[in-house]
Amino acid sequence: MDLDVAAWDKMLQQTLEDDRLSKSERQALKARLHDAALDDRLRAVLRSRVFEMARKKLDDARTIPIVDWLEEVSKLLLPFSTDGEPVVEAHFSPGETCVRRIRGMLDGVRRNADVCVFTITDNRIAEGILAAHRRGATVRVVTDDEMAHDLGSDVKELARAGVPVRVDDSPYHMHHRFALFDDDLVLTGSYNWTRGAAESNEENLVLSNDRRLFNSFRGEFERLWKKFETSRL
Repeated sequence: MDLDVAAWDKMLQQTLEDDRLSKSERQALKARLHDAALDDRLRAVLRSRVFEMARKKLDDARTIPIVDWLEEVSKLLLPFSTDGEPVVEAHFSPGETCVRRIRGMLDGVRRNADVCVFTITDNRIAEGILAAHRRGATVRVVTDDEMAHDLGSDVKELARAGVPVRVDDSPYHMHHRFALFDDDLVLTGSYNWTRGAAESNEENLVLSNDRRLFNSFRGEFERLWKKFETSRL
């Protein structure tokens, strides 16, 4: 079901009356969010409403409990907040589902994102990488050397903007398609980060916070980053 924003606001106001978020209130908010059909942009809107409610009440001197309340609610609204629960998602193209999930992950990055993909030609994804970099997140990109020079590739633009980019230095392809976010989530699958993949191709995308899976991909990214140290754009 869709989220009733007015009902959401009313629930938030009720939790804020005593300047704390109780366990039962937290569970009720979490259940409401779980049942609603939210995309990452709507989550961002709801987070802004939470902050606005807190600002209005911060005219009062009792700030510490309000800040605590704000922190707990905002955790529920982060685009990929796992809250200790397993994350297992599968998305498919053609269609906008995969590109929306990638862009949502980039828009929600707080600390770091490591991207290891064959090519990047979808401007929506490139814009998300640039936005994360400009927010101060540590972003690194590994990609294929030949594809980096193809017409339509966004990789050189990323490098010019200051995003660290390394490419392979062999006659073979760097054919991976995965990304790591905030030392927590791995995104992988056949999905090429291209407009054609969204519009035409039968592709898949998987997101998981499985620690063993994440560590395996982390090891591969660091291996390639070191291997291609002298091959930079």
